[in-house]
Amino acid sequence: MSKPTRSHYQQLPAYITRDQSEIRELMHPLHHGVENQSLAEAIVPVGTTTLLHRHALSEELYYILQGRGEMTLGDELFTVQQGDSVCISPNTPHCIKNTGTDDLKILCCCSPAYSHDDTELLE
Repeated sequence: MSKPTRSHYQQLPAYITRDQSEIRELMHPLHHGVENQSLAEAIVPVGTTTLLHRHALSEELYYILQGRGEMTLGDELFTVQQGDSVCISPNTPHCIKNTGTDDLKILCCCSPAYSHDDTELLE
């Protein structure tokens, strides 16, 4: 039987990644009919920061769906807010802190797809 090519948010379980963000895989090769990438929603609660980490293989895109935060990307530190997009190249240390008053919601796209094994914690 082939894997589904669509998903519904309410039917997707959330889990905690190695960087301690809450993730809901919207599309992932392990569960869906995609091969070379993954798409997920990450939630960073108010006042929390993901752990500094990097991915050896994956290029990652963040699109800020809701909230406000402070992004560390390599040697840069900058503010992000709803509507911003950030490209995270492979091997680039990164983390994000929720500096707002609501959950920080991020759409994350990884190519190749997200993997715990490709996540190296740096703190």
